[in-house]
Amino acid sequence: MIISVSRRTDIPAYYAVWFFNRIREGFVAVRNPFSSHEASRVSLSPDRVEGIVFWSKNPKPMFNHLHLIKVYPYYFQFTLNAYAQDIETRMPEKSERLDTFRALVETIGPHRVIWRYDPILLNDTYTMAYHLEHFGTLARTLQGYTKKVIFSFIDFYQKKCR
Repeated sequence: MIISVSRRTDIPAYYAVWFFNRIREGFVAVRNPFSSHEASRVSLSPDRVEGIVFWSKNPKPMFNHLHLIKVYPYYFQFTLNAYAQDIETRMPEKSERLDTFRALVETIGPHRVIWRYDPILLNDTYTMAYHLEHFGTLARTLQGYTKKVIFSFIDFYQKKCR
C-alpha cells in the first residue's frame, strides 16, 4: 500500500506531530470523503506500507522526526511557486521556503524531493510572462537540489457529492 499524506491538507506543515503519533501507534483512521460517518482503519506497519508520499508547501515541522520514518520508502512532493501572500496566505517567506527545500534535500537526497510548481493560475497579476520569469528564477535557484519538477495549470471543476 502507498500512503499519500496530505492531498486534502498540508499534514507536514500543520499536523506533523499528529502524523508521527500515528506512526508510533501503527495505524490511522481515514474518513471517507464522500460519506463522513464512515472511516477505515489503515495499518502503518512497515511491512504493509510500500511507500509514503508527502505533499507539502512547508515540510520544515517534520525535520526533527524524519528518523521515525527511516524504515519506510518515502519522498516529498514539495510545492514551491511564485505566488505572493495574496494567494499563499500563512506561508513562510519565499527565502525561508527555499532554505527549507535545500535543507530537506541535504538531509534525504535530491531523489526524494520532487519540486511542484503547481498550480499555475493565470490572471491579470499572474500572467504567463510572470510565471516564465519566476519559474526560471526558481529553477536556477534549485539547480542541483532536485531531479524532477512537476507543473500543472489550475483546473476549476464542479464539486460532486453523493
